[in-house]
Amino acid sequence: MHRKNNPLIVQGDKTVLLEVDNPNYQKVRNSIIGFAELEKSPEHIHTYRITPLSLWNAAASGLSVEEIIDSLKKFSRYDVPQNVLRDIIEYTSRFGKVKFIKEDGNDNLILYSADEFFIEKVINYKIIQPYIEAVIDKNRLSVKSQYRGIMKQLLVKMGFPVEDIAGYHEGEPFSISLLDETRTGKKFGLRHYQVEAVDSFYQSGSVRGGSGVVVLPCGAGKTIVGLGVMDQLKTQTLILCTNVIAVRQWIDEIIDKTDISAKDIGEYTGEKKEIKPITISTYQILTYRKDKTSEFPHFSLFNSRKWGLIIYDEVHLLPAPVFRITSSIQGTRRLGLTATLIREDGHESDVFSLIGPKKLDIPWRDLEKDGWIATAVCHEIRVNLKSDLRMQHAISTPRIQYRVACENPKKIPVIEKLYERHKGDNILVIGQFISQLREISEHFNAPLITGSTKNADRQKLYSKFRTGEIKLLIVSKVANFSIDLPDANVAIQVSGTFGSRQEEAQRLGRILRPKKDGEYAHFYSIITRETADQKYSAKRQLFLTEQGYNYDIIDGETLF
Repeated sequence: MHRKNNPLIVQGDKTVLLEVDNPNYQKVRNSIIGFAELEKSPEHIHTYRITPLSLWNAAASGLSVEEIIDSLKKFSRYDVPQNVLRDIIEYTSRFGKVKFIKEDGNDNLILYSADEFFIEKVINYKIIQPYIEAVIDKNRLSVKSQYRGIMKQLLVKMGFPVEDIAGYHEGEPFSISLLDETRTGKKFGLRHYQVEAVDSFYQSGSVRGGSGVVVLPCGAGKTIVGLGVMDQLKTQTLILCTNVIAVRQWIDEIIDKTDISAKDIGEYTGEKKEIKPITISTYQILTYRKDKTSEFPHFSLFNSRKWGLIIYDEVHLLPAPVFRITSSIQGTRRLGLTATLIREDGHESDVFSLIGPKKLDIPWRDLEKDGWIATAVCHEIRVNLKSDLRMQHAISTPRIQYRVACENPKKIPVIEKLYERHKGDNILVIGQFISQLREISEHFNAPLITGSTKNADRQKLYSKFRTGEIKLLIVSKVANFSIDLPDANVAIQVSGTFGSRQEEAQRLGRILRPKKDGEYAHFYSIITRETADQKYSAKRQLFLTEQGYNYDIIDGETLF
């Protein structure tokens, strides 16, 4: 059947084409992002793909097979291919087909499936055999508790995601409450979507709650969701962050918004080694070791107390060693927080297996419409490569070509124009290459923050930026994550980590906190035309395009 006004074309290879200029574009996009992943987004047709992982996350979030198929049939221009419908039914039904459960009187885990043929298939899967303790009957296998995570990873690779309802140990109790007026005179409340996030994770304390990922845009209060979960569980908690600045922001938020005393909060970083009922650490300190053959000396932190909850901030950045230790502590409740689940190494399935499925993912534009994050306008400014660099660019390796294009000196006059246009605004210039950032810093006589800047100096500069003493701040990729600069309203990106979609999202996130009087935030990406800089820029924009942001293309040459 041909429905010429519908904007979707579903193809047999499970790609889904969405017509951008169709009046129903926004409505249809919102209906398919729950079960399909964006692959490319040129001007007129966006390409999504339905994958096993996207369907398993959809099933875990409560989307039914019927809802997925109805969305495709309702908006598809042509009949949905039968093989696609069969695969959606097949893959979606696999979530929950095999479960981890606990049985009274048995210390081991039980891998259960109502399908005896599936259990037989698992028994004969050679890579899984070493982790099977015993065959109980045709529907149940006994598995040692320490292999809970490894089995979940292997079964996902086998194509059968485990629904883990074996429950968790309670951890050491610790009283935690969000502030209320009756005790302190200071009221603090969660926003409606933060309550929804906490509830979707906690699930009234049932075995189906207690592990998973909450996806919210930067500036929407992911930390507050973490505090809300801590309030529900009331247990000793370990929080893992990207850097020391983020650790101290967590500490400030906990002290400001809960009844926890500062003496009960520990900082476990390169600068301090405190272990308290609430301990906040960094991925860097946990993955430190003297050399590649040495043990990780700080992994003992995971067992230093009876943690009832581990919070993984910016969970999409989880390093491989932390994945490994997490696979052995599946009996602890785990909350992942992130603005995007995209991992450039393709290990999203490990986040799904070891942290848990996606519990909540609210479109950025929905929160923008309700005023919870700033309205952002994205611009891509294209400049020509400086003429005396063209030969160097032409004869170099691809990696050097990219760097030459990124460090194009013609970007500095564009920054000057934008600086004049946004005089009085709070401007961040963000880039990848330190030599480029130093040149910009010297040109504008503006402070620069890089990985070598001491934490104390970073905090002073961030503080001056917040108070308005500094209006222009140059930052390297160390500022991609977990910096709280609520008044930043202009970000100028001069270079990035190749085609990193999550980095693009994080950089826009630096300016998304709501502004006074509802003023717009502006995100500029300056790129060199017809080079790898432009190619990677297009890839970087994919995630934000999926969220509904459009990039206004500007000819940088006309700005001079």
